[in-house]
Amino acid sequence: MRPIRPNGYRNAAWSLALALVAASAASAQSRVVLPAGSVIIVRTTTALQSASAKTGQTFETNVEESVGVDEYTVIPAGSKIQGVISLATPATRQQSGVIEVVFDRLMLPNGSTFPITGKLTSTDSAERRQIESDPNARVVLVGERGGIGAGIAGAGSGKSTNNILAALGSLLSQGRDVSVPAGTPLAVRLESAVTLRGGGRLRGGEASTIYTATERVRAAQQALAQQNYYRGPLTGQLDDATRRALFQFQVDRGLSATGNLDGRTAQALGINLGGVPGSALSGSTLTAAQASTVRRDAQYLASRYRSELGASSVGRLDPARAYAQGDLDLWFALSAFADNASIYEQIVTTGANRDAAVLAGRALANAARRVDSAMQSARASAQLQTGWSSVRRQITTLDTTS
Repeated sequence: MRPIRPNGYRNAAWSLALALVAASAASAQSRVVLPAGSVIIVRTTTALQSASAKTGQTFETNVEESVGVDEYTVIPAGSKIQGVISLATPATRQQSGVIEVVFDRLMLPNGSTFPITGKLTSTDSAERRQIESDPNARVVLVGERGGIGAGIAGAGSGKSTNNILAALGSLLSQGRDVSVPAGTPLAVRLESAVTLRGGGRLRGGEASTIYTATERVRAAQQALAQQNYYRGPLTGQLDDATRRALFQFQVDRGLSATGNLDGRTAQALGINLGGVPGSALSGSTLTAAQASTVRRDAQYLASRYRSELGASSVGRLDPARAYAQGDLDLWFALSAFADNASIYEQIVTTGANRDAAVLAGRALANAARRVDSAMQSARASAQLQTGWSSVRRQITTLDTTS
């Protein structure tokens, strides 16, 4: 006779099985890959001096801004990245000092450590191009070639010290030692992917979050292509060509030039950063700086046209002048657009709700169309028409009907 187990036993076993499955799924979901090619900005905690540095010597750097990947924080602020001096030559009368560093360990505030393979790179456009001219280049600090007490350069792929120094050539002519003070920012480029455990879930749009989801990368490629930075296929992959395009876009926009598709860059490109990829409204937004420029230009045009109408600051019109309906329609439309541009600037600057910013951009485009219509029947000066054309170009990405 088969024994009959009590219902409580079956329920407990079933609950335990569900718990184990849920725990396994949660563990799998929290593992996040920080892809190869990602650049992390760190600050040195001690000075680097070619006059005293020794090969094999280690040093620490601080990660001051949390790094996220898509929806999760993976490297909290306060983490450290360990560097190793792999080459050090002091300066002589004939040539500058040189230090080569690599990065081999990530240390989180909770005590977890992860081996990494990282090398030095630069956020300076000229240095970055020189480094990337040879994908196998050994990247070194060269004495007194930059504002931090050292420049960064690619030194060829040779293994011996003599080969590296020969590859640097005239870059060594200063005859100065590398002198990088504590607190200096450095850029660490990951040469291989790192799998980390995701921390708190992000709301989306954080400035230092690195976005890797296919939908977002493809949107970035499309936006970069529209602005003539990217000429490749829309693959949705963060390949070298996409990173180079992102880097040049960042340089031109005054952003931290890492080549990462981070929150700041995504916002500047007008990319959807809703909590779930593809779930938020699609559409472009202006950066805070762009919105500020539109607002200032709109206010200037409204003020200029008031002067053209001979109106005082309190709205008193010239009693001896004959006005047409179109003249007043344009004054009202320009004044309303200037007010709308000010509201739009506030919405974009706070950055609290991207969907609202997209909708506000559409509303601003509608206000611009009312100015377009009024401009056709008004007697505006050529200078005013030219100024309005400039504003219209600035908000082209917001007007999906144009």
